[in-house]
Amino acid sequence: MTNIKKTTHVLSFILLCFTGVLHAAQFNVLLFTKTDGRHHKAINESVTAFEQMSKKYHFDYQWHEDPSRFNDENLQQFDLIVFLLTTGDVLNEEQQKSMERFIQSGKGFVGIHSASDTEYNWPWYTQLVGRSFIIHPVIQTGKITVLKPDFPGLELMPKKFFWTDEWYEFGKEKAKNLKYLLSVDEKTYTPTADWGTVKGTGMGDFHPIAWYHKFDGGRSFYTALGHIGVSYQDPLFQAHLYGGMYWAATGKGL
Repeated sequence: MTNIKKTTHVLSFILLCFTGVLHAAQFNVLLFTKTDGRHHKAINESVTAFEQMSKKYHFDYQWHEDPSRFNDENLQQFDLIVFLLTTGDVLNEEQQKSMERFIQSGKGFVGIHSASDTEYNWPWYTQLVGRSFIIHPVIQTGKITVLKPDFPGLELMPKKFFWTDEWYEFGKEKAKNLKYLLSVDEKTYTPTADWGTVKGTGMGDFHPIAWYHKFDGGRSFYTALGHIGVSYQDPLFQAHLYGGMYWAATGKGL
C-alpha cells in the first residue's frame, strides 16, 4: 500500500471516529414494561412516545420485557433503567441484586405510573420508588400544582392546570428526603374508592403525584401520571418524562 493510500485510510478512520463522537447519544436507557398482573393498554402508545422522545432529545434506548437481561454484564451498558407501566413481581432475587448494584454504581431509575404497583415484597425497590400504590378512584379530571418549576421538564408547565388521569393514592413514605414535584388537589375530583377488600378516601390536603430523590448511591424519579395512552403524545407530558430521565441519567439540570 502506498503512503497516499495509507494516509487516506488513516484520515477516513479518524473522520469516522470523530463523526461517531459527534453523533453519540446523551445517554442509554433500558426501557422495561414487563407486567405480572394488570397489563396497561397504554404500553404500546407509551413506547411509541419513547421512540419519538429518543429522536427529539437524542438518547438511545432498548425496550424489552425480558427479566433475564437484568444481569451485571448487560446492565453496564446503560445509564438509566425505566420501569414503564410495570406491575407485580417482575424480577427474581438474582436479577434484583443486579439492579441494586446498577443503582449503587451511581446510575439512575425512572418509574412511570404503575411502577409504584410493582415489587411490593422487595423493600429496596419500594424505597427506590419512594411510595407504593394502594388504590385509585375512577379516571377523573383534577387540578395539578407544580411544586418545583425549576426541575427539568417542569419549566414549561403552568403553575396550576387541569389534567385527566387515574389518581393513585399512596401509602406512607418508604424513603427519607423525597423531593416533591407535583401534587393534585383532591377538592377538584372525588378521591374515594371501594374495591371490596381495599378502600380509599384520598390522601388529604397534600396528595403528591411526582417526586425525586437520591438513593443508595444513585438517583430516582417517579411520576404517577401516564395511565391514559393519548397523554404520551402531549408535549408537556413528554417534557415531564424526559426531564426526569435527564436528571436521573446524568445528575444534571438542578
